[in-house]
Amino acid sequence: MGCCKRTGPGYATPLEAMSGPKETLLYVNCIYNGTGRKKPDFLATVDVDPNSSTYSKVIHRLSMPYIGDELHHSGWNACSSCHGDPSTTRSFLILPSVVSGRVYVIDTQKNPKAPSLHKVVQSEDIVEKTGLAYPHTSHCLASGDIMISCLGDEDGNAKGNGFLLLDSEFNVKGRWEKPGHSPLFSYDFWYQPRHRTMIGSSLGAPATFTRGFNIQHVKDGLYARHLHVYSWPDGELKQTLDLGETGLTPLEMRFLHDPCKDTGYVGCAYTSNIVRFFKTEDGSWSHEVVISVKPLKVQNWILPELPGFITDILISLDDRFLYFINWLQGDIRQYNIEDPKNPVLVGQVYVGGLVRKGSPVVAQTEDGKTWQSDVPEIQGHQLRGGPNMIQLSLDGKRLYATNSLFSIWDRQFYPELVEKGSYMLQIDVDTMKGGLKINPNFFIDFGAEPDGPCMAHEMRYPGGDCTSDIWI
Repeated sequence: MGCCKRTGPGYATPLEAMSGPKETLLYVNCIYNGTGRKKPDFLATVDVDPNSSTYSKVIHRLSMPYIGDELHHSGWNACSSCHGDPSTTRSFLILPSVVSGRVYVIDTQKNPKAPSLHKVVQSEDIVEKTGLAYPHTSHCLASGDIMISCLGDEDGNAKGNGFLLLDSEFNVKGRWEKPGHSPLFSYDFWYQPRHRTMIGSSLGAPATFTRGFNIQHVKDGLYARHLHVYSWPDGELKQTLDLGETGLTPLEMRFLHDPCKDTGYVGCAYTSNIVRFFKTEDGSWSHEVVISVKPLKVQNWILPELPGFITDILISLDDRFLYFINWLQGDIRQYNIEDPKNPVLVGQVYVGGLVRKGSPVVAQTEDGKTWQSDVPEIQGHQLRGGPNMIQLSLDGKRLYATNSLFSIWDRQFYPELVEKGSYMLQIDVDTMKGGLKINPNFFIDFGAEPDGPCMAHEMRYPGGDCTSDIWI
């Protein structure tokens, strides 16, 4: 699958990528679906160059041609997995729409500051040829194909989930997994070719999560707790890891970037645990909980305890630090993972959440004292909602954050966010000893958009990043 020349996209190694150029632009998925505003979702281009006259501003908006998409995650047509192929370029951003089922292909090469629509892969074409719907995570393959996890069939049933393949011209090619080898549920995935393995995480049936969160659905077993281990690249389901009651709703997952490593992490949202998965001596895969976020005892909320609710996670390109989000408790954390079995908390910052000062929700300690988190104002703006998605600079020194999870869940847990719009922050990272600090000079208020407040989700750099690029 590899190639011999080092003239393709991305970088030869993760460590080489850390010496890549400093980011100047970020592409951000912005959502109107579910907000009550009858506008199409759009891709925002944000200027993140401190030397630019338009620093910390949205400089371009590419609206999608349809209403009701719910842009969510994104990926590239080519990344560092294609680095050895001189015929390949990182030219197109892939935007799956998790609700409508469409996949948009965006040309970012002609004018990186003002991307344009290249192609729309219609949901009807995907359903007709594969039976798949609700597309989520997109990764490029060294073969030139694009692989997208899909969470169910067109009726929202989990039994129809699997992995969509598009060819290099963005035509529907079929399913990736072998017939009869679809996972129980689907969500995110990551492949590690040197170990001939792909592992996928799982959420639940679209018919469940698209109606909002209901605690009874968890009790009824409608949310997942499994990782699915596949042979790579042939798509045979080899093993299903049951994470048990401590691993409910395993969402975002990452292998270590070093392609020789056989370990990674997944954030389990509902139970607020970080689970490490790893290969054993006999070649099978196993797992263990390595970080647990304790629920907070609270007053004035729907439940007596408030979970962290881990949404996004990522790993620095040198595999030294793990970062993750607690969407409900409102903090971003940094852990040293140089000993992968024993992560150490080295940085933490509150940028929102339900227990912020001024909120009706109050946390309570074991001795009965109450407290709320200190969340600063940035440029006169309150940080409404809770952090949800993060992206790290190649050198590991700047962490960007947005705060929309999924529109119907946003409305349920943070109604003010839907009313007033998302934010985007930049957090300075201490890469020596660890530590996180909000940069007061950077703030994007998506509540001030020309078509009204919108929600902001995943972010991508034009040159690739630590959640899009895979090394082979």
